[in-house]
Amino acid sequence: MKKIIYLILLLTLTFVMVGCKTTSDNSEEIDNNNPTNITEDTSVKLGIDLIDDNMALFENKRVGLITNATGINSEWESTIDVLNNKVNLVALFAPEHGIRGGDDGGTYVSNTTDSLTGLPIYSLYGTNYKPTEAMMSKIDVLCIDIQDVGARFYTFITTMSYAMDACSEYNKKFVVFDRPNPIGGVSVEGNSIDTDCLSFVGRFPIPQRHGMTMGELAELFNNEYLDEKCDLTVIEMENWTRDMYFDETGCPWVLASPNMPTLDTAIVYPGTCIFGDTNLSFGKGTTRPFELIGAPWMDSIETADALNDLSLPGVYFRPAAFTPSTSTNSGEVCFGVQVHVLDRKTFNSVKTGWAMLKIIRDMYPTDCQVYERALYVAGCHYIYEDTYSLDQLYNILDNESVAFSKLRQPYLLYDLA
Repeated sequence: MKKIIYLILLLTLTFVMVGCKTTSDNSEEIDNNNPTNITEDTSVKLGIDLIDDNMALFENKRVGLITNATGINSEWESTIDVLNNKVNLVALFAPEHGIRGGDDGGTYVSNTTDSLTGLPIYSLYGTNYKPTEAMMSKIDVLCIDIQDVGARFYTFITTMSYAMDACSEYNKKFVVFDRPNPIGGVSVEGNSIDTDCLSFVGRFPIPQRHGMTMGELAELFNNEYLDEKCDLTVIEMENWTRDMYFDETGCPWVLASPNMPTLDTAIVYPGTCIFGDTNLSFGKGTTRPFELIGAPWMDSIETADALNDLSLPGVYFRPAAFTPSTSTNSGEVCFGVQVHVLDRKTFNSVKTGWAMLKIIRDMYPTDCQVYERALYVAGCHYIYEDTYSLDQLYNILDNESVAFSKLRQPYLLYDLA
């Protein structure tokens, strides 16, 4: 009797297990055939990734290209090589830092020949900022593919504006292979530029953090600031949305310049770049440029405490000591702070940078020096002259950021997610 009961239980258990497996297998089949389970490719496609869809722009044309090491497609292939294989690429144009991106900031770039392609390289950061008639006579279309970092004073956008001037003057087409703003396209931070503070690090009155892509800036410049509009085409990205930071795009990161090693650098840069025009080290010659700020005569702990007492959103100031290997205070131990961004969505780089400068000036009035050339990075006299309180400065930044946000609206090419 016990054996019979045992056999019945065993058979029952077997049927249950087979039934469960059959149900499970059927469920898998159903799920695998469900269209909602098909993974759509939502990775960001850069402008240069879409070259094959835009070949008509270059048919029977002599093509020039403004680029550097950041000009690559999603497969890490150089835009120089992509265009050299697909179109009649006849000339290269080099911005600040050179065609391969290795020259130090502020160092003039020379005309030369590209060793890999044999193409002539014309400098746009030396004797000429704008392509000359002789340069432009060799091409029919001028393209640009460069990774900007989202800051007014990063000179690649000024180089683009002068190239657009040349295209207008000499009746050439200008094409932008668009790519992401690495610090997103939502936040706008900063002030406009006083007329007498316009320069190569701020040709047009846009704020320090403009929140636009190169293609969007080209549309803005063409419609708002250039004397004569050029024949402009922006090859837009696919799948990029305004709320994306670069590490959310899936695109490869390449140093945009020697002192722009990481996305972290780009996030703080619109605010802390001002320290490049002081007698403080801004971390150049360390692994954390623009994040480390200090000088031999500062007290790290007192400075960090004073800055943290401001309770600025999204940031913590850690007492730090560092020895820069180059630039200001090279070879000297500097005491100051490292800027740690805790929440990049609430962090305001420009307000943070200006607050840092204000506090350090107040704490070290006889030691801290701000050089006159700060007028051009700040875009105004009142930072150099230390005219206003922090609250007054914040009010200026808020008002002028709102004004620019309205101005840029018609030229935005991409939506929020």
